[in-house]
Amino acid sequence: MPVRLWWLIAVGVLATGAALAADVDAFLSGVGKACPQCDLSGRDLRARDFTRARLDQANLKNANLADAVLFRATLTRADLSGATLTGANLNVVDAKWADLSAANLEGALLFEADLGSANLAGANLKGAKLGRARLNQANLTGARLAGADLRGARLAGAKLAGADLRAAALNGQNLREMDLRGVDFTMGDMIEADLRGADLRDAQLAGVDLYGANLNSADLRGANLEGANLTNAILTDARTDGAKFEAAIMPDGKRAE
Repeated sequence: MPVRLWWLIAVGVLATGAALAADVDAFLSGVGKACPQCDLSGRDLRARDFTRARLDQANLKNANLADAVLFRATLTRADLSGATLTGANLNVVDAKWADLSAANLEGALLFEADLGSANLAGANLKGAKLGRARLNQANLTGARLAGADLRGARLAGAKLAGADLRAAALNGQNLREMDLRGVDFTMGDMIEADLRGADLRDAQLAGVDLYGANLNSADLRGANLEGANLTNAILTDARTDGAKFEAAIMPDGKRAE
């Protein structure tokens, strides 16, 4: 490679690096709201206000964003794996295709957040407020959602295998034909949920309120429904081999022996 060409390439790389560093500095100082593709990995950004910030494809891996405000921010395809987002305000955030694997979102606000196709595998979402959030095609494998509010959330095509949904609010949720094998819903609320054709083999549904739920053609083989409320629930054509119904209130209002 000619020396002059090599020199021009080197200068270009240095200039690009300097420009990116300047973008990061401007963003963190509050001068600008846009920092797409910025490297903010491992940064301490606790309680910072990033309202409406543009952070598409940004690297926020292992960053500390506890109690930060990201209201209406855009984080499409951003890397937030391992990030701390406890108590953060992510209401109406656009985080489609973002990587939030193993992130800590305990108690976070995610009302109407768009997490379509996002990777939330192993994420901690305990007590998170996910009302009307879009979780279509999201990967929630092994995610911890105990006590999370998912009322009105969209979960079509989401992967929930091994997820912890104990005491989660799923009233009226559309879970039709979903793979829910082994999911723990213990003591949750699933009033009038649509579970038609859902695969609930070995699922934990003990103490769950399934009042008026539609379980038509659902596969409940090996599921634990001890103490569940199935008043007015529809169990037509449901497979219940090996399912446990001890002390459950059955669709006719009578308690199972």
